[in-house]
Amino acid sequence: MTVILALIKRDTKLFFKDKGLFFTSLITPLILLVLFTTFLGKVYRETFLSALPEGLDLPEKLINGFVSGQLVSSLLAVSCVTVAFCSNMLMVQDKAAGTIRDLTIAPVRRSALACGYYFSTLISTLLICCTAMAAGLLYIAWNGWYLSVADVLLMLLDLFLLVLFGTALSSVVNVFLRSQGQISAVGTIVSSGYGFICGAYMPISQFSAGLQNLLSFLPGTYGTALVRNHALGGAFAALESSGVPAEVIGAMKSGVDFSLTFLDHPVSIGAMYAVLAGTDLLLIGCYILINLLSAREK
Repeated sequence: MTVILALIKRDTKLFFKDKGLFFTSLITPLILLVLFTTFLGKVYRETFLSALPEGLDLPEKLINGFVSGQLVSSLLAVSCVTVAFCSNMLMVQDKAAGTIRDLTIAPVRRSALACGYYFSTLISTLLICCTAMAAGLLYIAWNGWYLSVADVLLMLLDLFLLVLFGTALSSVVNVFLRSQGQISAVGTIVSSGYGFICGAYMPISQFSAGLQNLLSFLPGTYGTALVRNHALGGAFAALESSGVPAEVIGAMKSGVDFSLTFLDHPVSIGAMYAVLAGTDLLLIGCYILINLLSAREK
């Protein structure tokens, strides 16, 4: 345990000492927030207004609060995974620079090295994503606050599970990479593609029926829906109090992936948590198994 703690401390220090890597990971969510508010904000707002019945006037604060909650939920759903891949680059850098040979010469087990990389990435990603969440909550408060204390706490739980998912996924992928070029290519693919397949950039409901069914098998879809449920729950309650018909609210919930279906069957919040937590455990188990097999080969 002492060796593992020392490796976690070493990996975390190296991550924060590498200013380029640290600031890239830190700035990425903040840049996404600016881009989302600049480009997606107008799209989300127009989509929201077009779904309302004609002649229904809503307070500007409620409209802005709904749109900002949708934007922040999209930001967190993407950042928890993309930042994890940035934070986990040290695993590949040690291989590319040959540092891994120096570490394995010492009486350090490969399992301890794997634990050090994993928990260091988890800690670094949590710190950055919590900072991003704090910035997102300030943005929501500026535009229109409809969150309860329970909503914020549940968003923190969602964030933790998504960071576990991103850390485990990046660990399973990065364990096979050996060069900076490979990690750069993987990082680019994840950064550009993950937001689409998890429903952060564009709701899953906007895709074709076949693609919706396909994406419903991906755990990231349910992670996005969980954050969206807790970021927009208060806003939907305010819409009901404002006299918006129930059928309109139901259509809006489906339209923004507040409610999801799996092969035409509604998915409950508990089932979403079960899928995300189960995937986390599965990926962690795969990472452990890969390292055990690798150690035996060595």
